[in-house]
Amino acid sequence: MSQRVVIAGGSGLIGRTLTDSLLADDVEVTTLVRREPKGPSEVRWLDGSPLDPSVLEGATAVVNLNGASIGHIPWTPSYKRTLVSSRLQATGVLAEALRELGNAAPAFVSASAVGYYGSQPGRELREDAGPGGGFLSDLCVEWEAVARAAGSSPVTLLRTAPVVHPEGVLKPLILLTRLGVGGPLGRGTQVWPWISLVDEVRAIRHVIDAQLEGPVNLSGPTRATANDLGFALARRMNRPFIVRAPAWGLRLGLGRDMADAVLLSDANVIPASLEASGFTFTHPTVEEAIAEVIPAAG
Repeated sequence: MSQRVVIAGGSGLIGRTLTDSLLADDVEVTTLVRREPKGPSEVRWLDGSPLDPSVLEGATAVVNLNGASIGHIPWTPSYKRTLVSSRLQATGVLAEALRELGNAAPAFVSASAVGYYGSQPGRELREDAGPGGGFLSDLCVEWEAVARAAGSSPVTLLRTAPVVHPEGVLKPLILLTRLGVGGPLGRGTQVWPWISLVDEVRAIRHVIDAQLEGPVNLSGPTRATANDLGFALARRMNRPFIVRAPAWGLRLGLGRDMADAVLLSDANVIPASLEASGFTFTHPTVEEAIAEVIPAAG
């Protein structure tokens, strides 16, 4: 039976890679775009009018990956509004179109983030754990609520960890490490959820094929601290890892909301749903994830 997947937010790192993966396996992909479509596989949306539900009709799944980057510096009041609107607006438009399809609606696989859990030191955070509070956590709660309003469509919430890739969480760290000023961020022992790009895309496809519903943690299976990731990167690049950035300095430079939610948060996120459904990781450790995308220095 042929498959068709509709992807919203296909221009980002995960969206591009997921599209390529699906097309390589002869899965038909319809991409929702904000510009003029370049071919029959693209459909324009978010142009002020509702999305025609027929675009989604007959699809195996609708994958929603929309959202402005949390890596943008700084989180000004204006940019925080962009973080909110870019997620809630797109998700709401998709949910509305899916509701109109009623019982014929395909599965809705909608992005969320491990930011849902906030900072909860000392806990193992499986999918049944509650939100942690703070700007990013509150945003994820609201984002997921909008996705859940997709009527009779089965809904999966992808609580994705920072992706270990030069276009993901490694981007600022690579620059600091190359300059020789890499080192612990805050105390450095805070647990950082992470996932490789390969496993992120494989996990999304697994969610679709296994028809998983509800929240699903897309996070690597092996616990890693901020120091573990930073030191593995420095070792791979043959650079030092010694210059500590104190928590107060990070808050001063980035703003408290961003520093606390992105760099200083402590969240041991467990991919319980994925593992219980038989998913196995290509890169089970953060060191392997880094080795996949960072060439070893000579």
